[in-house]
Amino acid sequence: MKGVKPINNYIQQMNLFSLEELFNLQEKSKLELIFENLDLDPVVNYLRNDSKKGPKGYDIRPIIRAFLAQRIENIPTRAALVRRLKKDPVFSYTLGFGFYGKVPSEATLSRYFNKLAESDSLELVFKNLIEKAYQLDVIDPETIAIDASKLNCYERAKPKTKINKDNPNTPDWGSKLDSHKNKIVWFGWKVHLAVDTESELPLAVSVTSANESDGDLALPLVGKVSEVLTGIKCGLPNFWTMDSAYDRKTIYEDILSNYNGQAIIPINIRNSNEPPAGYYDYDGTPTCSAGHKMVYWGHYNGDNKFRCPHVLGKVDCVHGSAWCSDSNYGHVTKTRPKQDPRYISIPHRGSNTWKKIYDKRTSVERAFSRLKENLGLKNVRVKGKKKVKTHILLTCIGLITAKITTEKLKTRQKEQAA
Repeated sequence: MKGVKPINNYIQQMNLFSLEELFNLQEKSKLELIFENLDLDPVVNYLRNDSKKGPKGYDIRPIIRAFLAQRIENIPTRAALVRRLKKDPVFSYTLGFGFYGKVPSEATLSRYFNKLAESDSLELVFKNLIEKAYQLDVIDPETIAIDASKLNCYERAKPKTKINKDNPNTPDWGSKLDSHKNKIVWFGWKVHLAVDTESELPLAVSVTSANESDGDLALPLVGKVSEVLTGIKCGLPNFWTMDSAYDRKTIYEDILSNYNGQAIIPINIRNSNEPPAGYYDYDGTPTCSAGHKMVYWGHYNGDNKFRCPHVLGKVDCVHGSAWCSDSNYGHVTKTRPKQDPRYISIPHRGSNTWKKIYDKRTSVERAFSRLKENLGLKNVRVKGKKKVKTHILLTCIGLITAKITTEKLKTRQKEQAA
């Protein structure tokens, strides 16, 4: 009849209204809480300014949320993301597409992802999140851990002879030894990460071809972290801890002279038959005039202090203590990092304090594990260095935002319980 709505349309409208009403009565979902703590304006503004050349008919913010939700929900492919949007109205509504709104196709999402990869807008989002985490006391960057991890390429592997070595934006062959000294070979990339050891959150990230040396990216990462922390008016880290693959004199010197910090790195002794002259061991412990190992006696005001081993009963020196010093305290030797930044550190190499700081290096391994297992870092399905970097940034942004959201919820619960 004229003026009467079809029954099916009426039922659909009622169902839609009821679903929205019910959804609004529920506690906020994980994704809703995360998006509340995420400022996507830098990305939205970039894509909006460039939207005249892009696909039509979609709000930009839900599309960016979809990319992040794919990482947070660990959805393996863009096709699977589209299926989830079509089949899960609550998921679609949370992202901003509406319960039964128009869902972008896989091709549309790919076009937006490609445009996103050409900008630095995700870097701005990443830095803004670090600032927010610092303001909330989520991060305390006294100690930074740096490491690299392999990342397999989505492209078909090429023979080494067909790889353009002059192009740093192409994947390459890489190799490393695992914890059991077995050689691992892969074709693709390396992800280089610097994390705050307290929160285990990334503060800087880089991606290179797999054949790049870990040590080559250490100082660029140090520079990135320092720039970010300076920008948010945070003090620079005191310690930078890395494994023996980063044992380079230039790294120690640069961190000490340019960033007033101390590199905590084990000495790589593969190319050294014995400690340098004047040192008893690879820890930088000085040798006394009789050739004995001096005893570390703590550090004060930028100096490591070492005492006579004979006076302290560690050795029975044929010369006695008087040969080196007239004092009953015995001969004292002091060392400072600026004398030899690689072998001399404060705290002293091998001391309990030094070991405790170095043990914090495992925080970067745990960060890699979370990014790979929970946020899809190991499942890269895009080609080209820029797109791979975009994928990595999305995983890092998801991890930091989730941590901020968790800490805010804990604070809110404590306030409600008080």
